[in-house]
Amino acid sequence: MDAPVREYVERYLPEDAVITAARARGVELGCVPIGSGGGAALRFLATALQAKAVVEVGTGAGVGALYLLGGMPAAGVLTSIDVQPEHQRAARVAFAEAGIAVSRTRLIMGQALDVLPRLTDGAYDLVFVDAAKSEYPKYLHEGVRLLRPGGVIAFDNVLWGGKVADAANRDPETVAMRDVVRSVREDDRLVPVILPLGDGLLVAAKSP
Repeated sequence: MDAPVREYVERYLPEDAVITAARARGVELGCVPIGSGGGAALRFLATALQAKAVVEVGTGAGVGALYLLGGMPAAGVLTSIDVQPEHQRAARVAFAEAGIAVSRTRLIMGQALDVLPRLTDGAYDLVFVDAAKSEYPKYLHEGVRLLRPGGVIAFDNVLWGGKVADAANRDPETVAMRDVVRSVREDDRLVPVILPLGDGLLVAAKSP
């Protein structure tokens, strides 16, 4: 996709002032948020699934969460996990600015691989992962377990700046990303697609 087309796609749905502010806070904190195109895809998925229970791995400054909550029904609850307290503080600011009720978010501070095993099997409509890239394969294992039949798991940054498609790149993060892409493709329980939005969004539905 050439640059003008990519820019057109990313700017197709403009971001509001709250998301723009949250995105700026994320950049300041060094937690680069999902792009606007990928965010729009998350909101679409949450809407299409009528997702009442969502897990987010990697709260960041709340950009992804704002998109997810924007597509969830009013009674929906987002569980978001992050190891950095300053990230979740920034996310709370964003949620307050957006007028999101405190009861709609459950922020858990800790290592995702410690928290995810404590969540209930098959209880979630959507799982979104945007955290430590080297741990993506382990997040896949936990995320699929959490999904109800017909639920969806999504991974951001799966193109990893083009490195994943280049077999010569063998750094640990690229290898982990390549592994999760392959594992999703080979898992008979999942129906996947890679969306070329931002740095790549891998989406897979769990078969009924």
